[in-house]
Amino acid sequence: MGRHKEFDVDEALCAALQVFWRRGFEGASLTDLTEAMGITRPSLYATYGNKEELFRKTLDRYEQMHLCFVAQAMEAPTARGTIGELLRGYADVLTDPMHPPGCMGVNSSVCTGGGEAETIRQELIARRSLNEETLRRRLERAAAEGEFSADEDPADWARYVMSVGLGMAVKAAAGATRCELHRVADIALRALPMREPALA
Repeated sequence: MGRHKEFDVDEALCAALQVFWRRGFEGASLTDLTEAMGITRPSLYATYGNKEELFRKTLDRYEQMHLCFVAQAMEAPTARGTIGELLRGYADVLTDPMHPPGCMGVNSSVCTGGGEAETIRQELIARRSLNEETLRRRLERAAAEGEFSADEDPADWARYVMSVGLGMAVKAAAGATRCELHRVADIALRALPMREPALA
């Protein structure tokens, strides 16, 4: 009996990531994926599961490889520093010439069909909600430390920052440059009603 061709599981996953990043979940066909990964459909199913499971694995890898700046940004000494690092770091990822423009998650967010596409849409919404919740908690800590006035709601500003980031992703996919997105980040920072925390 013939043997299946061996392949590098991690390398093939990275190839799939690039396909999903460029085409989105619905736009990436199984043929696109298997050709880029250098494997057969049976090998894809046996190793990664179905298309939806493969996408989830590539999304995890995308977050690990390309959004690793988020954890560091959350440790910035001020909330303004956190937001600045988040927006500029995201702008850098969105415009990295070594990868497709835009955000893998945002590129896959507009789903027109049901079934797997709707499941993926809900998965992406849940992940964004978790990211917003993490930022909200960081801004609540900033409010407790005096960086916000009492009449400002950290949850509102977490939504604002997330909305700016999503808009940047759409603009990057349409061809916006890194310099342009950094300027957007700078303007967003100027809009923040924040003050330096009081000295102990």
